[in-house]
Amino acid sequence: MRAPESRGATVPAAAATPASVTAPPSFAARATSVEGSPVREILALTQRPGVISFAGGLPAPELFDTEGLRAAYDAAFATSARRALQYSTTDGDPELRAAVAARATARGLATDADDVLITSGSQQALTLITAALVEPGDVVLVENPTYLAALQCFGLAGARVVPVPCDEEGIVPEALADLVGQERPKLLYTIPTFQNPTGRTLPAGRRAAVAEIAARMGLWLVEDDPYGDLRYEGADVPWLAAHPGAEDRTALLGSFSKIMAPGLRLGWLRAPAALRRAAVVAKQAADLHTSTVDQLAAARYFAAVDLDAHIATVRTAYRARRDALLAGLGDALPAGSSWNRPEGGMFVWARLPEFHDAAALLRAAISRQVAFVPGAPFFTGSPDPRTLRLSFSTHTPQEIAEGVSRLGAALADHGLRTG
Repeated sequence: MRAPESRGATVPAAAATPASVTAPPSFAARATSVEGSPVREILALTQRPGVISFAGGLPAPELFDTEGLRAAYDAAFATSARRALQYSTTDGDPELRAAVAARATARGLATDADDVLITSGSQQALTLITAALVEPGDVVLVENPTYLAALQCFGLAGARVVPVPCDEEGIVPEALADLVGQERPKLLYTIPTFQNPTGRTLPAGRRAAVAEIAARMGLWLVEDDPYGDLRYEGADVPWLAAHPGAEDRTALLGSFSKIMAPGLRLGWLRAPAALRRAAVVAKQAADLHTSTVDQLAAARYFAAVDLDAHIATVRTAYRARRDALLAGLGDALPAGSSWNRPEGGMFVWARLPEFHDAAALLRAAISRQVAFVPGAPFFTGSPDPRTLRLSFSTHTPQEIAEGVSRLGAALADHGLRTG
Protein backbone atom coordinates (compact mmCIF):
# COMPACT_ATOMS: atom_id res chain seq x y z
CA MET A 1 0.00 0.00 0.00
CA ARG A 2 1.41 3.39 -1.06
CA ALA A 3 2.00 5.92 1.68
CA PRO A 4 -0.18 9.01 1.39
CA GLU A 5 1.53 12.11 -0.11
CA SER A 6 1.96 15.13 2.10
CA ARG A 7 -0.21 17.99 1.00
CA GLY A 8 1.92 20.80 -0.49
CA ALA A 9 5.07 18.68 -0.72
CA THR A 10 7.51 19.57 -3.52
CA VAL A 11 10.08 17.52 -5.33
CA PRO A 12 13.65 18.57 -4.39
CA ALA A 13 15.50 20.40 -7.18
CA ALA A 14 18.18 17.72 -7.32
CA ALA A 15 15.56 15.07 -8.09
CA ALA A 16 14.37 17.11 -11.10
CA THR A 17 17.81 17.26 -12.70
CA PRO A 18 17.75 15.50 -16.10
CA ALA A 19 20.00 12.53 -16.67
CA SER A 20 22.01 14.46 -19.28
CA VAL A 21 22.72 18.20 -19.36
CA THR A 22 23.15 20.25 -22.52
CA ALA A 23 25.23 23.41 -22.31
CA PRO A 24 23.45 26.68 -23.16
CA PRO A 25 24.16 28.26 -26.55
CA SER A 26 27.48 30.06 -26.96
CA PHE A 27 28.02 33.79 -26.49
CA ALA A 28 27.60 36.12 -29.42
CA ALA A 29 30.78 36.36 -31.45
CA ARG A 30 31.10 40.07 -30.66
CA ALA A 31 31.21 39.31 -26.92
CA THR A 32 34.35 37.21 -27.33
CA SER A 33 36.04 39.07 -30.19
CA VAL A 34 36.38 42.42 -28.39
CA GLU A 35 38.93 42.61 -25.58
CA GLY A 36 38.59 44.50 -22.33
CA SER A 37 40.27 47.86 -21.90
CA PRO A 38 43.94 47.56 -20.88
CA VAL A 39 43.70 51.08 -19.47
CA ARG A 40 41.07 49.92 -16.97
CA GLU A 41 43.31 47.01 -16.03
CA ILE A 42 46.26 49.37 -15.47
CA LEU A 43 44.08 51.64 -13.34
CA ALA A 44 43.29 48.69 -11.09
CA LEU A 45 47.02 48.18 -10.57
CA THR A 46 47.52 51.80 -9.55
CA GLN A 47 44.88 51.99 -6.81
CA ARG A 48 47.25 51.02 -4.03
CA PRO A 49 48.44 53.86 -1.76
CA GLY A 50 51.59 55.70 -2.73
CA VAL A 51 51.37 55.23 -6.49
CA ILE A 52 51.61 58.42 -8.56
CA SER A 53 49.56 57.63 -11.61
CA PHE A 54 49.80 59.35 -14.96
CA ALA A 55 47.59 56.56 -16.34
CA GLY A 56 43.94 57.56 -16.01
CA GLY A 57 42.27 60.50 -17.69
CA LEU A 58 40.38 61.31 -14.51
CA PRO A 59 39.21 64.73 -13.32
CA ALA A 60 40.78 65.91 -10.07
CA PRO A 61 38.28 65.13 -7.28
CA GLU A 62 39.45 68.04 -5.10
CA LEU A 63 38.23 70.38 -7.87
CA PHE A 64 34.67 69.05 -7.88
CA ASP A 65 32.19 71.71 -6.75
CA THR A 66 30.75 69.46 -4.07
CA GLU A 67 28.88 72.23 -2.27
CA GLY A 68 27.32 73.54 -5.46
CA LEU A 69 26.28 70.05 -6.56
CA ARG A 70 24.86 69.20 -3.14
CA ALA A 71 22.79 72.38 -3.27
CA ALA A 72 21.64 71.51 -6.78
CA TYR A 73 20.36 68.11 -5.63
CA ASP A 74 18.62 69.76 -2.68
CA ALA A 75 16.97 72.20 -5.08
CA ALA A 76 15.89 69.39 -7.40
CA PHE A 77 14.08 67.66 -4.54
CA ALA A 78 12.70 70.91 -3.14
CA THR A 79 11.25 71.89 -6.50
CA SER A 80 9.56 68.55 -7.11
CA ALA A 81 10.65 65.42 -5.31
CA ARG A 82 7.97 63.39 -7.05
CA ARG A 83 9.22 64.46 -10.45
CA ALA A 84 12.85 63.88 -9.49
CA LEU A 85 12.10 60.28 -8.52
CA GLN A 86 9.78 59.46 -11.43
CA TYR A 87 10.31 58.11 -14.93
CA SER A 88 10.92 60.83 -17.51
CA THR A 89 11.07 61.26 -21.26
CA THR A 90 13.81 59.66 -23.34
CA ASP A 91 14.94 62.97 -24.85
CA GLY A 92 15.85 64.42 -21.47
CA ASP A 93 14.85 67.23 -19.15
CA PRO A 94 13.78 70.27 -21.23
CA GLU A 95 15.58 72.74 -18.95
CA LEU A 96 18.85 70.82 -19.14
CA ARG A 97 18.57 70.46 -22.92
CA ALA A 98 17.98 74.20 -23.19
CA ALA A 99 21.08 74.91 -21.07
CA VAL A 100 23.21 72.66 -23.31
CA ALA A 101 21.80 74.33 -26.40
CA ALA A 102 22.54 77.80 -25.02
CA ARG A 103 26.17 76.90 -24.34
CA ALA A 104 26.58 75.39 -27.80
CA THR A 105 25.10 78.48 -29.40
CA ALA A 106 27.44 80.70 -27.37
CA ARG A 107 30.36 78.71 -28.81
CA GLY A 108 29.26 79.48 -32.35
CA LEU A 109 27.02 76.53 -33.19
CA ALA A 110 23.37 77.62 -33.37
CA THR A 111 21.49 74.99 -31.39
CA ASP A 112 17.93 74.59 -30.12
CA ALA A 113 16.85 72.45 -27.18
CA ASP A 114 15.08 70.13 -29.63
CA ASP A 115 18.47 69.41 -31.28
CA VAL A 116 19.78 67.85 -28.05
CA LEU A 117 19.41 64.39 -26.51
CA ILE A 118 20.61 63.86 -22.92
CA THR A 119 22.53 60.60 -22.48
CA SER A 120 24.06 58.54 -19.67
CA GLY A 121 27.53 59.90 -20.32
CA SER A 122 28.90 60.75 -23.75
CA GLN A 123 29.99 57.11 -24.06
CA GLN A 124 26.33 56.18 -24.34
CA ALA A 125 25.88 58.83 -27.02
CA LEU A 126 28.57 57.08 -29.06
CA THR A 127 26.90 53.72 -28.49
CA LEU A 128 23.54 55.08 -29.64
CA ILE A 129 24.97 56.63 -32.79
CA THR A 130 26.77 53.39 -33.55
CA ALA A 131 23.54 51.42 -33.09
CA ALA A 132 21.72 53.82 -35.40
CA LEU A 133 24.32 53.86 -38.20
CA VAL A 134 26.63 50.85 -38.15
CA GLU A 135 25.81 47.35 -39.38
CA PRO A 136 28.19 44.38 -39.26
CA GLY A 137 30.83 44.75 -41.93
CA ASP A 138 30.45 48.52 -42.32
CA VAL A 139 33.68 50.48 -42.49
CA VAL A 140 34.33 53.03 -39.73
CA LEU A 141 37.26 55.42 -40.06
CA VAL A 142 39.16 56.56 -36.97
CA GLU A 143 42.19 58.63 -36.14
CA ASN A 144 45.27 56.59 -35.38
CA PRO A 145 45.73 56.33 -32.43
CA THR A 146 42.27 56.92 -30.95
CA TYR A 147 40.05 56.52 -27.89
CA LEU A 148 40.04 52.91 -26.68
CA ALA A 149 36.36 52.73 -25.74
CA ALA A 150 35.41 53.90 -29.23
CA LEU A 151 37.34 50.98 -30.68
CA GLN A 152 35.45 48.67 -28.32
CA CYS A 153 32.12 50.21 -29.33
CA PHE A 154 32.75 49.78 -33.05
CA GLY A 155 34.13 46.30 -32.50
CA LEU A 156 30.99 45.19 -30.68
CA ALA A 157 28.93 46.51 -33.59
CA GLY A 158 30.88 44.33 -36.01
CA ALA A 159 32.40 47.24 -37.89
CA ARG A 160 35.63 47.04 -39.84
CA VAL A 161 37.73 49.81 -38.29
CA VAL A 162 40.19 51.49 -40.66
CA PRO A 163 42.77 54.08 -39.49
CA VAL A 164 43.10 57.46 -41.20
CA PRO A 165 46.69 58.67 -41.70
CA CYS A 166 47.51 61.39 -39.17
CA ASP A 167 50.47 63.65 -38.45
CA GLU A 168 51.30 65.86 -35.47
CA GLU A 169 48.23 68.04 -36.21
CA GLY A 170 45.78 65.17 -36.67
CA ILE A 171 43.89 63.93 -39.72
CA VAL A 172 45.57 64.55 -43.09
CA PRO A 173 42.65 65.64 -45.33
CA GLU A 174 44.19 64.44 -48.60
CA ALA A 175 44.73 60.98 -47.13
CA LEU A 176 41.17 61.00 -45.77
CA ALA A 177 39.75 61.74 -49.23
CA ASP A 178 41.74 58.90 -50.76
CA LEU A 179 40.61 56.50 -48.04
CA VAL A 180 36.92 57.46 -48.38
CA GLY A 181 37.18 56.77 -52.12
CA GLN A 182 38.76 53.37 -51.52
CA GLU A 183 36.72 52.12 -48.55
CA ARG A 184 33.30 53.81 -48.87
CA PRO A 185 32.99 54.08 -45.06
CA LYS A 186 29.81 54.71 -43.12
CA LEU A 187 31.32 57.28 -40.75
CA LEU A 188 34.43 59.02 -39.49
CA TYR A 189 34.92 59.14 -35.73
CA THR A 190 37.16 61.95 -34.53
CA ILE A 191 38.19 63.79 -31.37
CA PRO A 192 39.47 66.97 -33.01
CA THR A 193 40.08 69.01 -29.84
CA PHE A 194 42.71 67.87 -27.29
CA GLN A 195 42.46 64.35 -28.61
CA ASN A 196 42.62 61.24 -26.47
CA PRO A 197 45.31 59.87 -26.35
CA THR A 198 47.56 62.37 -28.14
CA GLY A 199 46.30 65.72 -26.84
CA ARG A 200 46.60 67.24 -30.33
CA THR A 201 44.08 69.63 -31.88
CA LEU A 202 42.98 69.61 -35.52
CA PRO A 203 43.46 73.09 -37.04
CA ALA A 204 40.48 75.02 -38.40
CA GLY A 205 41.62 74.68 -42.01
CA ARG A 206 41.75 70.92 -41.76
CA ARG A 207 38.34 70.84 -40.08
CA ALA A 208 36.89 72.75 -43.00
CA ALA A 209 38.53 70.29 -45.41
CA VAL A 210 37.13 67.29 -43.49
CA ALA A 211 33.63 68.81 -43.60
CA GLU A 212 33.95 69.40 -47.35
CA ILE A 213 35.10 65.83 -47.97
CA ALA A 214 32.20 64.43 -45.92
CA ALA A 215 29.68 66.52 -47.87
CA ARG A 216 31.17 65.79 -51.29
CA MET A 217 31.79 62.08 -50.81
CA GLY A 218 28.89 61.12 -48.56
CA LEU A 219 30.07 60.43 -45.02
CA TRP A 220 28.68 60.71 -41.51
CA LEU A 221 30.87 62.58 -39.00
CA VAL A 222 30.95 61.72 -35.29
CA GLU A 223 32.70 64.52 -33.39
CA ASP A 224 33.54 63.64 -29.80
CA ASP A 225 34.31 66.67 -27.60
CA PRO A 226 34.77 65.73 -23.94
CA TYR A 227 37.73 68.08 -23.39
CA GLY A 228 36.85 71.22 -25.36
CA ASP A 229 36.22 73.38 -22.27
CA LEU A 230 39.71 72.63 -20.92
CA ARG A 231 41.79 75.07 -22.98
CA TYR A 232 44.91 76.52 -21.32
CA GLU A 233 46.40 78.55 -24.14
CA GLY A 234 45.68 79.54 -27.73
CA ALA A 235 42.41 80.48 -29.41
CA ASP A 236 39.29 78.34 -29.54
CA VAL A 237 38.76 76.42 -32.79
CA PRO A 238 35.17 76.08 -34.07
CA TRP A 239 33.58 72.67 -33.83
CA LEU A 240 33.77 70.50 -36.90
CA ALA A 241 29.96 70.53 -36.80
CA ALA A 242 29.97 74.31 -37.35
CA HIS A 243 31.77 74.14 -40.73
CA PRO A 244 29.88 74.34 -44.04
CA GLY A 245 29.12 70.88 -45.34
CA ALA A 246 28.92 69.30 -41.91
CA GLU A 247 25.55 70.67 -40.82
CA ASP A 248 23.38 67.74 -41.95
CA ARG A 249 25.80 64.91 -41.18
CA THR A 250 27.55 65.53 -37.87
CA ALA A 251 26.75 63.96 -34.51
CA LEU A 252 28.40 66.10 -31.83
CA LEU A 253 28.98 64.38 -28.48
CA GLY A 254 29.53 66.30 -25.25
CA SER A 255 30.08 65.45 -21.60
CA PHE A 256 29.45 66.85 -18.14
CA SER A 257 32.18 64.65 -16.69
CA LYS A 258 35.13 67.00 -17.10
CA ILE A 259 33.36 70.22 -16.08
CA MET A 260 31.09 68.93 -13.28
CA ALA A 261 31.78 65.32 -12.20
CA PRO A 262 31.99 61.97 -14.00
CA GLY A 263 29.94 60.23 -11.31
CA LEU A 264 26.84 62.05 -12.59
CA ARG A 265 27.11 59.98 -15.82
CA LEU A 266 25.61 62.77 -17.88
CA GLY A 267 26.38 63.58 -21.49
CA TRP A 268 24.61 64.92 -24.53
CA LEU A 269 24.20 64.40 -28.24
CA ARG A 270 23.50 67.07 -30.86
CA ALA A 271 22.56 65.59 -34.22
CA PRO A 272 20.38 66.16 -37.31
CA ALA A 273 16.72 65.39 -36.65
CA ALA A 274 16.50 62.00 -38.36
CA LEU A 275 19.67 60.70 -36.75
CA ARG A 276 18.64 62.03 -33.35
CA ARG A 277 15.26 60.26 -33.63
CA ALA A 278 17.04 57.00 -34.43
CA ALA A 279 19.27 57.52 -31.39
CA VAL A 280 16.17 58.10 -29.23
CA VAL A 281 14.76 54.74 -30.30
CA ALA A 282 18.10 53.07 -29.53
CA LYS A 283 18.14 54.73 -26.10
CA GLN A 284 14.61 53.55 -25.35
CA ALA A 285 15.84 50.01 -25.94
CA ALA A 286 18.92 50.59 -23.78
CA ASP A 287 17.74 52.37 -20.63
CA LEU A 288 14.46 54.22 -21.37
CA HIS A 289 15.96 57.48 -20.13
CA THR A 290 18.88 58.93 -18.20
CA SER A 291 18.50 59.35 -14.43
CA THR A 292 15.79 61.93 -13.76
CA VAL A 293 17.18 63.19 -10.47
CA ASP A 294 20.67 63.67 -11.92
CA GLN A 295 19.27 65.62 -14.87
CA LEU A 296 17.19 67.88 -12.64
CA ALA A 297 20.14 68.50 -10.34
CA ALA A 298 22.35 69.37 -13.32
CA ALA A 299 19.70 71.79 -14.59
CA ARG A 300 19.52 73.44 -11.15
CA TYR A 301 23.32 73.62 -11.09
CA PHE A 302 23.42 75.36 -14.48
CA ALA A 303 20.82 77.86 -13.25
CA ALA A 304 22.48 78.64 -9.92
CA VAL A 305 26.23 78.48 -10.56
CA ASP A 306 28.57 80.51 -12.72
CA LEU A 307 29.80 77.48 -14.63
CA ASP A 308 32.34 79.48 -16.61
CA ALA A 309 33.95 80.67 -13.37
CA HIS A 310 34.15 77.09 -12.12
CA ILE A 311 35.69 75.96 -15.42
CA ALA A 312 38.23 78.79 -15.16
CA THR A 313 39.29 77.45 -11.74
CA VAL A 314 39.73 73.96 -13.19
CA ARG A 315 41.68 75.31 -16.15
CA THR A 316 44.07 77.21 -13.89
CA ALA A 317 44.82 74.10 -11.85
CA TYR A 318 45.25 71.84 -14.87
CA ARG A 319 47.46 74.35 -16.68
CA ALA A 320 49.89 74.31 -13.75
CA ARG A 321 49.84 70.52 -13.71
CA ARG A 322 50.48 70.29 -17.45
CA ASP A 323 53.39 72.71 -17.11
CA ALA A 324 54.86 70.70 -14.22
CA LEU A 325 54.78 67.53 -16.30
CA LEU A 326 56.31 69.19 -19.33
CA ALA A 327 59.02 70.80 -17.19
CA GLY A 328 60.20 67.44 -15.89
CA LEU A 329 60.13 65.27 -19.01
CA GLY A 330 63.40 66.61 -20.38
CA ASP A 331 65.29 65.21 -17.38
CA ALA A 332 63.21 62.03 -17.06
CA LEU A 333 63.03 60.70 -20.61
CA PRO A 334 66.08 59.42 -22.48
CA ALA A 335 67.84 61.34 -25.24
CA GLY A 336 66.03 60.89 -28.52
CA SER A 337 62.58 60.94 -26.91
CA SER A 338 59.91 63.36 -28.07
CA TRP A 339 56.66 64.71 -26.65
CA ASN A 340 54.07 67.31 -27.51
CA ARG A 341 52.73 70.40 -25.73
CA PRO A 342 48.92 70.18 -25.75
CA GLU A 343 47.00 73.44 -25.62
CA GLY A 344 44.40 71.84 -23.38
CA GLY A 345 42.81 68.60 -22.29
CA MET A 346 44.41 66.02 -19.99
CA PHE A 347 47.14 64.24 -21.92
CA VAL A 348 50.74 64.52 -23.07
CA TRP A 349 51.81 62.05 -25.78
CA ALA A 350 55.42 60.91 -25.68
CA ARG A 351 57.63 58.64 -27.78
CA LEU A 352 60.74 56.81 -26.59
CA PRO A 353 63.80 56.35 -28.82
CA GLU A 354 63.77 53.71 -31.53
CA PHE A 355 63.70 50.02 -30.50
CA HIS A 356 62.24 50.69 -27.03
CA ASP A 357 58.94 49.32 -25.72
CA ALA A 358 56.77 51.39 -23.38
CA ALA A 359 54.84 48.31 -22.22
CA ALA A 360 58.06 46.73 -20.96
CA LEU A 361 58.97 49.99 -19.23
CA LEU A 362 55.63 50.00 -17.41
CA ARG A 363 56.66 47.03 -15.29
CA ALA A 364 59.74 48.92 -14.09
CA ALA A 365 57.62 52.02 -13.48
CA ILE A 366 55.08 50.18 -11.31
CA SER A 367 57.95 48.88 -9.16
CA ARG A 368 58.94 52.53 -8.65
CA GLN A 369 55.37 53.47 -7.61
CA VAL A 370 54.59 55.43 -10.78
CA ALA A 371 52.33 54.51 -13.71
CA PHE A 372 51.42 55.56 -17.23
CA VAL A 373 49.54 54.01 -20.15
CA PRO A 374 51.51 52.44 -23.03
CA GLY A 375 50.37 53.85 -26.35
CA ALA A 376 50.14 50.61 -28.33
CA PRO A 377 46.52 49.66 -27.39
CA PHE A 378 45.21 52.96 -28.80
CA PHE A 379 46.29 52.06 -32.34
CA THR A 380 44.33 50.34 -35.07
CA GLY A 381 46.55 48.05 -37.08
CA SER A 382 50.29 48.22 -36.46
CA PRO A 383 50.97 50.02 -33.15
CA ASP A 384 53.94 52.16 -32.21
CA PRO A 385 55.30 50.37 -29.12
CA ARG A 386 57.51 53.34 -28.22
CA THR A 387 54.58 55.61 -27.38
CA LEU A 388 53.05 56.39 -24.00
CA ARG A 389 50.20 58.54 -22.72
CA LEU A 390 50.75 60.67 -19.63
CA SER A 391 47.78 62.25 -17.87
CA PHE A 392 48.48 65.23 -15.63
CA SER A 393 45.03 66.04 -14.21
CA THR A 394 44.89 64.08 -10.94
CA HIS A 395 48.07 65.17 -9.12
CA THR A 396 49.41 68.46 -7.82
CA PRO A 397 52.50 70.01 -9.46
CA GLN A 398 54.59 68.81 -6.50
CA GLU A 399 53.32 65.25 -6.86
CA ILE A 400 53.87 65.39 -10.60
CA ALA A 401 57.49 66.45 -10.07
CA GLU A 402 57.99 63.45 -7.77
CA GLY A 403 56.25 61.16 -10.25
CA VAL A 404 58.46 62.31 -13.12
CA SER A 405 61.52 61.71 -10.92
CA ARG A 406 60.30 58.17 -10.26
CA LEU A 407 59.71 57.68 -13.97
CA GLY A 408 63.30 58.70 -14.65
CA ALA A 409 64.49 56.18 -12.07
CA ALA A 410 62.38 53.47 -13.69
CA LEU A 411 63.93 54.27 -17.06
CA ALA A 412 67.37 53.94 -15.47
CA ASP A 413 66.31 50.58 -14.02
CA HIS A 414 65.24 49.62 -17.50
CA GLY A 415 68.66 50.43 -18.89
CA LEU A 416 67.78 53.79 -20.44
CA ARG A 417 69.92 56.80 -19.65
CA THR A 418 67.78 59.84 -18.87
CA GLY A 419 68.36 63.55 -19.24
